[in-house]
Amino acid sequence: MAKRVLAMMMVVLLVTTLIAGCGPKEAPAPTNGEEGKEEEVVQKEVFVSIATGGTGGTYYPLGGALAKIYNENIPGVTENAQSTGASVENIGLVSKGETEIAFIQNDVTYYAWTGTESFADKDKVKNIRGMAMLYPEVIQIIATKQSGIKSVADLKGKKVAVGAPGSGTEVNARQILEEYGITYADLGKADYLSFNEAADQLKDKQVDVAFVTAALPTAAVTEVTQTADIVLVPVDVDKINSLAAKYPFYTAVTIEGGNYKGNDSDVSAAAVMAMLVVPEDLDDDLAYNLTKQMYEQRQVIVDTHARGNDIKLETALDGMPIDIHPGAKKYYDEKGIK
Repeated sequence: MAKRVLAMMMVVLLVTTLIAGCGPKEAPAPTNGEEGKEEEVVQKEVFVSIATGGTGGTYYPLGGALAKIYNENIPGVTENAQSTGASVENIGLVSKGETEIAFIQNDVTYYAWTGTESFADKDKVKNIRGMAMLYPEVIQIIATKQSGIKSVADLKGKKVAVGAPGSGTEVNARQILEEYGITYADLGKADYLSFNEAADQLKDKQVDVAFVTAALPTAAVTEVTQTADIVLVPVDVDKINSLAAKYPFYTAVTIEGGNYKGNDSDVSAAAVMAMLVVPEDLDDDLAYNLTKQMYEQRQVIVDTHARGNDIKLETALDGMPIDIHPGAKKYYDEKGIK
């Protein structure tokens, strides 16, 4: 009987030992000062918004191309391009943290940074940083052929689409008109219209002329030429030079003939630069990856719009009007871009 009891006790002890051996093992205590440090950093899911402009402009398709690049090449990042009122509105969105990337004209960025021009009665916007300079944006003055307009001086008494409220186009329109001694009060009517709205009203002859600041060719303008005859109104070179003396971001360019149907002659025009702006507090690693992938997957942008050819790493900092984001700078430093 005693032997039987002893055998049963040995069986119980063996089972208990086996169960203990199969249980979860206690992690070894951290050593060498590594207490509390995780071995791996898990990539967080991040939503990134790209503020562009009107759907008929250049910002919108380029923003879509960037979203495609980031969605396909940066793990954990979900990108979305949003149509907006463009430059001035985008300054507000990025400074308030409501978007992570914004397309903005470099002149408007400078005005916000320095508290001048359209930002003169507001606080300086200092919580933004530059990511990249992109391409020239041409200030196109598109008139209906029927209007008889041949020069900027002819805009007096005419119905003029000056750009969407809060847009860089509206700032350009006002400044160019001022060089000719024209105010909005001198116009027959100043309409604050987006690219698409201006295009529709040009086709319907509800406005005589429209200002469009965008890369060439601009989809909204090309669409107008399918159903209406247009004329590109030149800006005199001496007026552009006087503009540049006041506002250092203006430069003289030539709109080559053939960009738009029925306009085969070269036309002089003023231009500014498009750029990408991000919030000051954007994560450095994220900013680095956004910058890197834009250039390393640039062909996606080129395939989307002709202006993608103008987006080059070697000119990424040319004319940068504000401080560069540290994450973007890290990438440029690696590539030797100063």
